[in-house]
Parts: sequence; C-alpha cells; structure tokens
Amino acid sequence: MKMGNNPSQLEKEIGTEQLPANEHYFGLVNFGNTCYGNSVLQALFFCRPFREKVLQFKQHQKNNKKETLLTCLADLFYSIATQKKKVGTIAPKKFITRLRKEYELFDNYMQQDAHEFLNYLLNRVSELLQEKQGNKPKSVNNPEIQSKPEPTWVEELFQGTFTNETRCLNCETVSSKDEDFLDLSVDVEQNTSITHCLRGFSSTETLCAEQKYYCEVCCSKQEAQKRMRVKKLPQILALHLKRFKYMEQMNRFTKLSYRVVFPLELRLFNTSDDAFNPDRMYDLVAVVIHIGSSLNRGHYISIVKSDGFWLLFDDDIVDKIDPSTIEDFYGLPSDLQKNSETGYILFYQSRE
Repeated sequence: MKMGNNPSQLEKEIGTEQLPANEHYFGLVNFGNTCYGNSVLQALFFCRPFREKVLQFKQHQKNNKKETLLTCLADLFYSIATQKKKVGTIAPKKFITRLRKEYELFDNYMQQDAHEFLNYLLNRVSELLQEKQGNKPKSVNNPEIQSKPEPTWVEELFQGTFTNETRCLNCETVSSKDEDFLDLSVDVEQNTSITHCLRGFSSTETLCAEQKYYCEVCCSKQEAQKRMRVKKLPQILALHLKRFKYMEQMNRFTKLSYRVVFPLELRLFNTSDDAFNPDRMYDLVAVVIHIGSSLNRGHYISIVKSDGFWLLFDDDIVDKIDPSTIEDFYGLPSDLQKNSETGYILFYQSRE
C-alpha cells in the first residue's frame, strides 16, 4: 500500500513494509475528560476476539436504525477497521454523546474511573444483546420463574466463575457458592506481583467472633474458613488492580502507586479442584494505565500488543514502544512518588 510522501512518525518507527495488513492504529480525540473511555476502547479494540464480535454485530445490523451504545461502539470499531490510511486520528463523538445520554454519571467534564466505564460498557452491551435475542427464557414448569438468560458473546469472552468455599470448623462440611465475574478485582500491596495479588484473592479467611458462619448442618453459628477460587477461567481475563483506597480520616480516595509486576504470560493457579480449564495459559494483550495521584485527577493511557509489537495510545497520540518499557508501568517501589504511571486494568487473552 502506497503512503504519502511524509509517512507519520509511527509509520517510520514501524516501517511501512512492517505495518500489518489488517491493522489500523488510530488515536482517539479527547472530549475534555474522556481519556478514561479512550484508553478502555483501545484496549478492547486490541482484544481481537472482542473486536471480531463487535464487527460481526455491525455486519448483521445493516437494516436496524435504532441507536444504542452497542451500535455506536460497532460504528466506531468499523470506522477504524475500514480506514484507507493505516494510522491517524478519529473522534468517537457519537459514542461519547450516546454514553453521556445513557448514563448520567459520565455526563459531565470530570475525570471518571476507567474500571467503572469498562464494567458499565460490558454489562450494557450484554443487556442490549439479550434484548435483541428476546432473551427472557421462562422456566418450563413455572412460566413465572425466569431462568438464567442465555450467555451472550460478552459472557463467552469475559465471563469466568469463582467459587466461594466455606468449611465449618465444627463438622467439616464444605458448602460452596458459585459467582460469575466479567473482571476480577484484586487488592494490591507494595512490591508484589499479579500472582501474589491473586494468591491474596484466594487466601483462606477465618470467620470467628461476630463473623461466625451459620452452618446448615450444625444448625448454629460456628467458626469457619472461607476462600475464593477460580472455577471457570474466562477466554479474556480482565484484572482490575484496586489502586484507589478510601481513607476515612481524609474523607477521600487515595491512590496506591505500589509496584505490582505483571508478566507477559500468566497461568492461574488459584483454581478450584473441579476447575473446568485450570491450565489455560494467558498472554498480556493490553493494559489501561492511570497516571496521577488520585481518582478524580489524572490521566489514562493504554498500551496494547499488535502483531508482535507494543503500541502506546495516549488519546490522539500513538507511539510504538519497546517491550522493556512495560516495566515503567508496574508502579514504584517507594511511596514518595505522587505522579506515577501504574497499570490499572490488565487484559490477558487465553492462548487457545
């Protein structure tokens, strides 16, 4: 494909011959405070299975004119994927307008939380797909009772299940309750790794004193041990690092810029004995990064992997980065820094 006489900096860095045939690298214009959305949208665009599903949806949408958040997302992805040029900038105006109309929390010029946006977007897209499928299945025996709706492709890609196991320390009975998740939120500590955070997520907690557990077998409150383990591993694992902590005495959220190492490949070991696919190997495909010292001030950017190299998206600016610079986004080992760039949401994609 022939470029103009002055290929952009990015094209120079990648090399016009090296530019993958089926990829487009477009920065997104920021409408005052929308970096929280831009960073998540770029991360999702480079989660290939998600992008493919959104583009398939767009293909089947030819004659439906009703505007929803999903049609706006599909139009945005389609317009990036079908650009004549390989690199450039696009304004996601229609998407942002629709988002602000639909969810008043985002209808202002304050900085928003990228994780809250990701959560809202995935749940909303799933709802819209269920409506489209007319998905309100009735139970056969009792039409009043609604059974669980059929999973949409959002669940097929992002949904995992963890199981909450509680063991009564009096009678040793173990009861377990399954819960689905679209992303896993893990606590962070200073100088740790994602593996350590997940170990913390699944550590055993003893329920005693006021927190005693009512055991159905003993018919009374007993001391018990509780832990959460992953039972079904999702195809795309979104890990949210809980970097914003509410400080009672300051009456506000403060940022934990702790150094948390996230590897390029990950295997989960905090799985239950009956886990469906415990040996899944994951590759890091995108990271949403928070820059700044607090939740409501600061900036979001994202880094993504595309055809073997890494790119940094900072609103309308796109740069190629060396994989070694990913370490810059782990966070810092001392608490002195205020303006740190730290990984906030990690997207890992299963290999198979």
